[in-house]
Parts: sequence; structure tokens; C-alpha cells
Amino acid sequence: GSGVWELFIPGLEAGQKYKYELIGEGNALFLKTDPYGLLFESPPHNASVIYDLSAYQWKDEAWMQSRKTRPWHEEPISIYELHHGSWRAVVEDGDRPLSYREMAVALAAYVKEMGFTHVEFMPLAEHPFAGSWGYQVTGFFAPTHRFGEPDDFRFLVDTLHQNGIGVIIDWVPAHFPKDAFALAKFDGTCLYEHADPRQGEHKDWGTLIFNYERSEVRNFLITSALSWFDRYHIDGLRVDAVASMIYLDYSREEGEWIPNAYGGKENLGALHFIRETNSLVHHYYPGALMIAEESTSWNGVTRDVKDKGLGFDFKWNMGWMHDVLVYFQKDPIYRPWHHHQLTFGMLYQYSENFVSVFSHDEVVHGKGSMMGKMAGGSMSEKARALRALYAYQWGWPGKKGLFMGQEWGQSREWAYDKSLDWHLLQYLDHSGLQHLVKDLNAWYNNSPGLASKDHHPAGFEWIEVGDAQNSVLSFARFGHKPEDTVLIIGNFTPALYTDYRIGAPFQGYWKEVINTDAAIYGGWGHGNLGGKNTDEHPFHGRPGSLSLVLPPMSVLILQYQGQK
Repeated sequence: GSGVWELFIPGLEAGQKYKYELIGEGNALFLKTDPYGLLFESPPHNASVIYDLSAYQWKDEAWMQSRKTRPWHEEPISIYELHHGSWRAVVEDGDRPLSYREMAVALAAYVKEMGFTHVEFMPLAEHPFAGSWGYQVTGFFAPTHRFGEPDDFRFLVDTLHQNGIGVIIDWVPAHFPKDAFALAKFDGTCLYEHADPRQGEHKDWGTLIFNYERSEVRNFLITSALSWFDRYHIDGLRVDAVASMIYLDYSREEGEWIPNAYGGKENLGALHFIRETNSLVHHYYPGALMIAEESTSWNGVTRDVKDKGLGFDFKWNMGWMHDVLVYFQKDPIYRPWHHHQLTFGMLYQYSENFVSVFSHDEVVHGKGSMMGKMAGGSMSEKARALRALYAYQWGWPGKKGLFMGQEWGQSREWAYDKSLDWHLLQYLDHSGLQHLVKDLNAWYNNSPGLASKDHHPAGFEWIEVGDAQNSVLSFARFGHKPEDTVLIIGNFTPALYTDYRIGAPFQGYWKEVINTDAAIYGGWGHGNLGGKNTDEHPFHGRPGSLSLVLPPMSVLILQYQGQK
């Protein structure tokens, strides 16, 4: 009578394959995999596989306990995003991707050495087409079979936790593929999706949209989210394509969408679902992170649900990412007319809790690699610009994020079916960039006072915002005490400035903690001999100032040391 069907079959064992056969209207038969399946066999058969989750013994108790009380908004967060299948290959075995267990050992060592606080995996839920990068999910409760079994994935998470590294996975509740063996028209009718294509189909992606108005559909997706925290001890979900969920007219022309009950373009069911998911994740798993990929200016993405926000902890800063990339792609001769693209982001910086990120989306589909985007005729010039960009990113307020290979300047675009070109690290342009990112993470992780103000306007102040003619920009970041204070000065021209004056918030000695022109990074070695004392020359509205050497196409980070 409830419309929910149940069947009990005794004597089944782990490892057995199964599907559901449903009799639809007109006695039509539909052969489907289990929407709640824990493991699936590989295409083309795609059967569900019975799996026993009770055997694994976790060893991450210390991490899980400490996570509950971590004030993540006030702590350093530096995220390393990666695609499991193309990070590294086992050359001796036909260039196959690493398994979950092989990845656990290699990735934990690398991420720990580099100083990233979290890893973020592109979707690892089961998906039939590798070319979707995992974003067309058919198994919302199952780690993909490609790299091992569920307990192998647990070992990966467990190992990262034991090394003090948090684990975030991309989660895709915005759409699902039309594959006949999965959710689409599950019993011959639209159970999970909308029947009307104006509500139920993503033309851009050739996929179907969940019917968020149905409580059964919302419960299915919410349960998926909770299961990843419960069964696999993950620390956060990065929710993909939030904008496509919350706008009924997303990527649609007039007449191709249906307004909500109030005549608006907001998807009320999706908003209810998002708020409920975030509330339940935070209720059941204190310390868990919910991160939105939301590409519009929707108000309150990271505001609490009780204050009519969406309830996410953080939001990717897509606007900042776009603006600064446009700037760094310009030849320096044109940059004075684009100076605003470095400064405009501060107008909305504190409207949300942002993560400043360069993601996988910036290095595919003909966009070129991060190294390739940079202005410059030679690889060394491009590396110099990319070093300046990363130091600017780490100095900017907000949490940090890079996609794999960007930390050492992968030269070609990312390809999902090829390993990164790790051999490039034999060249200084690449190894120097990697060394810089390692040092930036170390500086950021050891500056908790700064991280505590990542989302507070009191933690930021422009020093010189208007020197577009020289393409120089400077600002201060503040923490809890004067010694937390840093100055970030960027010279985004090929010119060497030997006496550039900067107003200082405090009188005393300022240590040069990061100089992207340092020889160890592949630079020319111009700098300030480790630091400078202020003099009594009033400048920029401050009683004391610093006369600095600004190396070409570089960023300096100076930290206050007190009176010396």
C-alpha cells in the first residue's frame, strides 16, 4: 500500500552479483542495479555485488576525535585536488593507475611533505564512463571498482588520517546519467527524475535532474551524503554544480523552464534539499566540511541555515579565480589597464567564506595548463609569473586550493587517462615551483593567527592599491598580535625596482619570509638580504615605512618581527 516493495532472500554471500528485475506497465521488464549498492562490477555488465562492510578495523581514532572540535574556519586549510586515475601510474604494469592501497602510501607521503592539510578527490562514486571524470554517477553509495574494493578505499582514508591529512570527496547530487541499467526511468516511470524535460534534463551534459520535490529522492541523496561520512570516515564533501541545482533557468532560454509556485526561478525543492543535507551532516558529524562549487552571486551560500543561508562551510571563489587568471595572461605592457582585476575581489571577499582555488576546470578543454596560461615567451618567464601568482594566492585572505600538477607546473593540459608528467621535476623551473608551494604551505600552516582572520575584514588592509602604472600592489594581513602581521607586495612587471617605498603598519624589523625570485625557486636572487628595518619616513598614511627592492615579476611576503 505504501508503494515500497520488499523482498528477503536467505543464504546470500559476499561476492555474489545481483540485479533487480522490475515489472512495469504492460508487463515490461526492467533490469536494474541496486541504487544503494556498495560495490559494482565493471561495465558492460554493471551488476551490483554483495559486500560485507563489517570486517575493517579503523586506526584513525585520534583524528576522528580531534576533528569534532576543530575550528576549521580559523585554521589553515590548504587543499590538494586530484583525479585518482591520472595522478601517477605504475609504469611497470602497463601504466595502470594506482590502486586505493598504493595511492594511500604514495599520496600520504607526498601530501605530508608538501604541507597540504587536505586532499580532495574528484568523484570516486561508481560511474560507468571514465571520460566523465566521475561526474556522471550511477552508484551513489559505492567507491568505484576501478581502484579496489570498499575496504581498500577505507585503507586510503585511514592512512591519510593517520598522517594528519583530511579527506574531501566531490559529491554530485545535481544530475545523473541516462544509462538504462541505473536510476533513469527505474520502473519505466520517472521515479528519481522529473518527467517534464523542462525540469528534468540537463541539455549541456546529456543527463537527468533529480526531482528534489519528492521526499523519497531527497532522502536517497541525503543518505548518500551521510553514508560517505559514516562508512568511509571522510571529512568533507565538495558539492558539485550547486548553481545548476538552485536555478530553474540554469543554462536555459526563455520558454525552456518552468517557474516555481511563486513565479520565480529558484528551485525550491533543491534549496530545501541542500539546507537539509548541510544541517544533517553538521548534526551527525561535527567538524565535517561542506564546500560549495557555486558559480553565481547567490546570497548566503555559507550563511547558517537558521539565518536563511544554504549552510555550507566554504565556497569556491570562482570570481577571484577568473579575474586573476585574466590578469596573469596579459602581457605586462597591458596590465596597467587591468589592475582592477587584482583588486575587485576585495569588494565581495567577506560576503562568503571563500576558498581561493585553481581547480581541474582551469586546465582542460583547450584552456591550457596553469604554466601555459602565464604570459611570457619562455618556460622560465612563465614559471616566474606562476610563482608570483601562487604567492599572491597564499597571501590573499581565504583558504587555499590547487589541482594536482599545478604545484610544480605541469606543462600540458590535464588528461584524465594519462599520468601527470612527473619527469619534469628534473628541471628547475618545475622543481623550484614545487619548492615554493611547499614553503608557502609551511608558512601558512605556521601562521595560525593569519588563518584565524581568513574570513574577517579586520584581517586585511590595503597598503597601496592604486599603483597601476607600475603594476605594483601591496596589502597587509593581520592576526591576533603584531608579530602575526605580514606585508604582501607584488611587482607584476619585468622591471626591477630598487627603492620602492611601502608604508608599514608597525615600526621595527620585517623579515622576508617568502621571495618568489629566490634562486632556490629558479629566480635571479634579487631581494632584501633577509629583511628590512623601517625608517622614520612617513608614507601611505603611516608614520614609518620600508624602502624595498622589488624583484621583477615577483611577490614578497614580509613578516613583522618586532622592534630590533
